[in-house]
Amino acid sequence: MDTIADRMAAAYFDAIALLCEVTPAGRYAERGTARAAVTGAGVATLNAAYDTAPEPDRESLDEMAIEVGGQGVPWSILVRGEAGGEIADLAARHGLAERGDLWLLACATGDIVFRADAARRKPVRQVGATESDLYTEALTQGFEAPEGVFGSLMGGGVLDAGPVTGYLAEEYGRPTGTGLGIRGPGVVGVFNIAVVPDARSRGLGRAITETVLLDGVAAGASEAYLHTSAMGRPLYESMGFRPVEKWTVFEAR
Repeated sequence: MDTIADRMAAAYFDAIALLCEVTPAGRYAERGTARAAVTGAGVATLNAAYDTAPEPDRESLDEMAIEVGGQGVPWSILVRGEAGGEIADLAARHGLAERGDLWLLACATGDIVFRADAARRKPVRQVGATESDLYTEALTQGFEAPEGVFGSLMGGGVLDAGPVTGYLAEEYGRPTGTGLGIRGPGVVGVFNIAVVPDARSRGLGRAITETVLLDGVAAGASEAYLHTSAMGRPLYESMGFRPVEKWTVFEAR
């Protein structure tokens, strides 16, 4: 049965495959329903062995884990739903004993709650590849990550790739937040929503998210999805997003 969880999971996995293809240090491989997706960034969830099916193929997932684990970057194993003991054991054999939850949120675009002035979208603008360094700097500050952790993730032609659109929020000429929209057939994914610490609590995160979504709707999206932290979840739920599936992530301790 085709559920919204299945459709949004498929859209997310397609978006990650695309990102691996266009980012300079990206690598991507498939075996059955299992995938190896490497961006080269120093973030475990951005380099993952995962299975696209609710019931993972352990043998293929193990092979993909060997592929990703050999790249010399922080990495993770990701499965849809609550991972059973056999998947936990597989992850442990690869040195990934830290277990966490990752919620997939989604909604029909007609159910999104936009603010009355959302269409003005100030102070958010689109950015292309010529500003990838500026975007990466703002992304790093917004996630309070160590300098260089994202590496060349947003470099090359990523921000000029057809289905990918980057966004910067600015105040007084200074970048204060980032967003990324990745479009697929009838769907838009929301990524990289981050606001620098001294610009938070002023509605910028919502303004960026609304911009990504408005552009996605204009491009024909009828559904939208995103992953969120516990801190960001109340915002997205206030905009109409609802959890559709819990995923399990294994990382190194």
